[in-house]
Amino acid sequence: MSEKITPYKDVNRTKKEQVTEMFDTISNTYDGLNRVISFGIDIKWRNKVVNLVKSISPERILDVATGTGDLAINLCKTGASEIIGLDISPGMLSVGKNKIKAKKLDSTISMVQGDSENLPYPDNHFDAITVAFGVRNFENLDKGLSEILRVLKPKGIFVVLETSVPTKTPYKQGYKLYTSKILPLIGRIFSKDKSAYSYLSESAAVFPHGETFNNILRKIGFIEVNSIPQTMGVATIYTARK
Repeated sequence: MSEKITPYKDVNRTKKEQVTEMFDTISNTYDGLNRVISFGIDIKWRNKVVNLVKSISPERILDVATGTGDLAINLCKTGASEIIGLDISPGMLSVGKNKIKAKKLDSTISMVQGDSENLPYPDNHFDAITVAFGVRNFENLDKGLSEILRVLKPKGIFVVLETSVPTKTPYKQGYKLYTSKILPLIGRIFSKDKSAYSYLSESAAVFPHGETFNNILRKIGFIEVNSIPQTMGVATIYTARK
């Protein structure tokens, strides 16, 4: 039996199709493995995103690539009256809907299957838009960011939480060892999709981060762009305005 092809390397299918299938497959173990592979630090990073969004007192929030809804649930702390979690994976959304129902947040949070590159919302619709660990999965990064800019209200805030690569020794070397060897091993042991966590580490390594990503946001049309490295640079929070 041939080994499963790492997502977005199958030339006969789009990256979007392969990423959707991958996340559907790992949806039931995704939350638990996330806590393990990040040592729980991702919770702290998400709380920082929530505080940034809360500072503008938003009424309507869109969480793109919401996955199982972790960030969407945390965003309830902002006091927003409407939060929409959008994702391309029905498997991840199903897990998220169960979590939201259990927390009795159905009246505030809606989980919607959709494509980040073709958002089903009118121009200037959301006070705040967030993406946590999702922009590197966009098939067309510029198109996805342009759609986010379109549906964001003037003066609205866009906050991205994404993995990045440390630049200082010894964090750079330690990060490379962990993401290239240990993370895929954990994925192979605990995940149904043996290639998924190899994909996640590979995509993080090649995704533009820091000032490179800042410049992409500026090119799209965002203003007041800023990046805030987290935990020795293994993740970065980006903020921008319309």
